[in-house]
Amino acid sequence: MRDILFVAGEASGDLHAAGVASELRARNAPYRLIGIGGDAMRDAGVELIEHVEQLAVMGFVEVLRHVPKHWALLRNLRRMIRSGNTALLVLIDYPGFNMKLAAEATAAGVPVLYYITPQVWAWGAGRLSELARTVTRAAVILPFEERLLREHGVTTTFVGHPLLDRAERLPSRAEARQQLGVPNEVTMLALFPGSRAQEIGRHLEPFVATARELERRRPGLRIVVSAAPHVRLDERACPYPIVRSASFTVLRAADAAMCKSGTTTLEAAVAGCPLVVAYRTNAVTYAAARRLVKIPHIGLVNVVAGHQVAPEFVQSALKPNAVADALEPLLDATSAARARMVDELARVRDALGTAGASRRVATMALELAGSAERREAS
Repeated sequence: MRDILFVAGEASGDLHAAGVASELRARNAPYRLIGIGGDAMRDAGVELIEHVEQLAVMGFVEVLRHVPKHWALLRNLRRMIRSGNTALLVLIDYPGFNMKLAAEATAAGVPVLYYITPQVWAWGAGRLSELARTVTRAAVILPFEERLLREHGVTTTFVGHPLLDRAERLPSRAEARQQLGVPNEVTMLALFPGSRAQEIGRHLEPFVATARELERRRPGLRIVVSAAPHVRLDERACPYPIVRSASFTVLRAADAAMCKSGTTTLEAAVAGCPLVVAYRTNAVTYAAARRLVKIPHIGLVNVVAGHQVAPEFVQSALKPNAVADALEPLLDATSAARARMVDELARVRDALGTAGASRRVATMALELAGSAERREAS
């Protein structure tokens, strides 16, 4: 039995890859599923080579510290790809590492399916020609990506955002609050400081300080912190209840959320939860990013909308009082600001396509693996 090799280097990629793996298992795909990922992929039947929590890093400075481990893993994966037993390489996000693997697989004659491609629309436009050379097929999850990649010679399909698959099972506000033990009449703020240790280190203090300021302004405000299963939070620095692996439940229960930039902002849009975007990173990383990034917004909810839907507080602008000023009207069920944002978030959700991304990517995977095996046999 030949292998389908998955590589997801972060927690979000683990979830998306797990959806595809589950679909392949449900179809009794005649392949062994192996790869790099996390608990979700393992639970979906993927035999893990390396756990994602050993790899998740961010930023230019942080990546440098992990170079030896990444090169060792790359050498191991190169041997596997060249062994002749890999029918298909499925890459999920994690571009710094995965683009190298795509080149290796192409050189070895192994088809490459890239699911959730590098954000070339924000930075790294030079990667477009590299994608065209090394990726057999791309499955993109943002509506404007399909045309951009096709224009540069990449065979691309917009499959819809995988968040919509999870959204098919969204609880109601009342159900979510019952699960969290939050009374319906209580105003609730959700904090999403991030899924990586570096993010937590830079975000937790200003996020908690913002919550403290809002508690001062709104006595009785309930605060809940959402965290990935592997994230460790210092309870001395985080005095609020922590809910793990239930981001949609937290967002459905919340009146508003404070989110680090990234996929969480789209989760808020799908859940219909008003939000602000906050982000702080290493000063060197930020300085480099400012020279490279070609778009005006960092929050994905704003990128998809094409304009600012949710206020953004980046680097030195991440000040608790300022963020609290933006969040306060969003916590008010009767405010015009909240009503406007809810309408905008609904439009963002509509732009993300329809549920079924995992099914579509699984179909693509079987087509690519099967066609490659037929070519080899002929």
